[in-house]
Amino acid sequence: MRRILLLIAITILSVQQLSAQTKQENSGWLFLLNSTKFSEKWGMHLDVQVRSTDNWGAIKNVLFRPGITYFIDKQQNVTAGYLLASTDLGATTLIEQRIWEQYIFTHKINSVFTAHRFRLEQRFLDQPNDNFAQRLRYFIRLIKPLQKTEQAFNRGVFLALQNEVFLNIQNKERINNSLFDQNRLYLAVGYRFSKKVDLETGYLKQSIHGKTQNTVNNVVQLAVYTRF
Repeated sequence: MRRILLLIAITILSVQQLSAQTKQENSGWLFLLNSTKFSEKWGMHLDVQVRSTDNWGAIKNVLFRPGITYFIDKQQNVTAGYLLASTDLGATTLIEQRIWEQYIFTHKINSVFTAHRFRLEQRFLDQPNDNFAQRLRYFIRLIKPLQKTEQAFNRGVFLALQNEVFLNIQNKERINNSLFDQNRLYLAVGYRFSKKVDLETGYLKQSIHGKTQNTVNNVVQLAVYTRF
């Protein structure tokens, strides 16, 4: 647990080293995530996100991300999929497509349910000429039930803490000329209705390193998780 907290602290400190020229934004995100098992070894991933513009004026981003999952065992799985993302800039709409692969490892630290996710993205950007870039993402999520649980947690209130760091590993000049792309720190409270459905809401701090200006986006997020 100490090592995990140290990793999160180091990431937060690195984000705070961004230059002083930083723009502040406020937005809302709706996040829907479904995981469905077809058999003991195979399943489907699907997440859909809708994100607002600054100060919740309109819809800015829509993301649609399906994938096929292979379950290695009860603690590990791998997924490969596709993403279609649109960004409304007012006068024009940018379309980004991605191929992505991820590995997830889950375990418990005392009463805390922990998940690690490593995701590699091949990004096809809506830009002329060389529009390809690759990005690596590392995500850690901690869930702490607020009532006593045994091995499984099937119902009740919980707290969630997560952090995700994004690194540009190929053609970073297409993004921001930096290895560091962005960081997302998130704290939420949720309720698990059953082993199939979670509902949570929380605050997400998105710190983006831009080419000429950095952005800190203060996000209110509503998330629904379903598992079938």
